Amino acid sequence: MTIDPDVIFVIGMVVGVLAIPALIGAFSESRTPRAAAIMVLIAAGLISVAVIRKPGGYTVSGAPEVFMRVVGDIVN
Repeated sequence: MTIDPDVIFVIGMVVGVLAIPALIGAFSESRTPRAAAIMVLIAAGLISVAVIRKPGGYTVSGAPEVFMRVVGDIVN
């Protein structure tokens, strides 16, 4: 069973976006951002795997289209 690279890419983007509030919260409370750092590493790994698996890779301008397509597939 193989997972679509677009799904892996979108999961990586979501994890990366969720890491931002964790980073801000850790820095505002003067803590080390361990959880946020782990989330950033996971996001980078997932996005890297998706880029390697998809022939031609992704573009910055094409990322919103990929995101909407994957979300649309999940909703429907």
